[in-house]
Amino acid sequence: MSNGAGAAAAAAAAHRPYPLILLVEGCEESTLPLNQTSQEVIETWQRRCWGSDRRRMRGYVTLPIVVVLTAIGYLYYTTLFVLIDGWLGLSTAAGFANAAVFTALAVVVVVTYGIAVFKDPGRVPDSFSPDIEHSDSPIHEIKRKGGDLRYCHKCSHYKPSRAHHCRTCKRCVLRMDHHCVWINNCVGHENYKAFLIFVFYGVTACIHSMVLLVGSASYALHNDQEHNAGSFNISYYHEGVKAMWLAEKVGNVYRHPYDLGIYENLMGVLGPSIFCWFCPTTKNIGSGLRFRTAYDVPLSTFPT
Repeated sequence: MSNGAGAAAAAAAAHRPYPLILLVEGCEESTLPLNQTSQEVIETWQRRCWGSDRRRMRGYVTLPIVVVLTAIGYLYYTTLFVLIDGWLGLSTAAGFANAAVFTALAVVVVVTYGIAVFKDPGRVPDSFSPDIEHSDSPIHEIKRKGGDLRYCHKCSHYKPSRAHHCRTCKRCVLRMDHHCVWINNCVGHENYKAFLIFVFYGVTACIHSMVLLVGSASYALHNDQEHNAGSFNISYYHEGVKAMWLAEKVGNVYRHPYDLGIYENLMGVLGPSIFCWFCPTTKNIGSGLRFRTAYDVPLSTFPT
């Protein structure tokens, strides 16, 4: 079925006395209920039949991704074959050690970047429904207007705490932080740690390269001053802000309910063992549906 035919069928569904069955190429047969308006039919049809295509768009190689990979490749080449080789020499012990360390950093950067790009950031289960009496979830986020539980009308399901609808990905994402154009993906519950580890090791690699750059430049300058000859060539969060503003407006001191302190916040993303914080693993803490808050009794482990 073409896009025009699909829209026409959906527009005619407002007064239909029978269920509408849509047959779309590449999609399963879709039966739409009688009580849906034409607009609801269009949205439901798009969600059912285009949802798989949108999921495939995640991780699609875009221009920003090509720019990031090109920058990584350029930095790796110039650091090894211009800075290290020109200053220390790759055949020396110091040169080999620096090259090995920088290569390890580059590998971790590329691996964690790939995970952040291609890993699903976290999808709200179809079976999810908020349980206001659940002991692991003492706080439930509600709408500012009306006080109702947060419900996504575009995805047709309730939103867990800290989940938000991404207008780019066209769906709700667990523990959504933001949509990053540099990975063409959302940063959410499932790829949060991979993204942080990528940033950490990326910054570490840049600092290492900068130290080598300064050392190489100093060495070349010293040689020029000694020999008076030669040339030197070298290649060189969402709701928290709103709530804080509202609290300060009426003279109250605001504390974000999910702010457990620096150590607890890091442990909630990187894991309970500090020795595994910087390991490029993808294991997540908890299910992404419920989170500890500042009002909870301290627990030795996170709820799963």
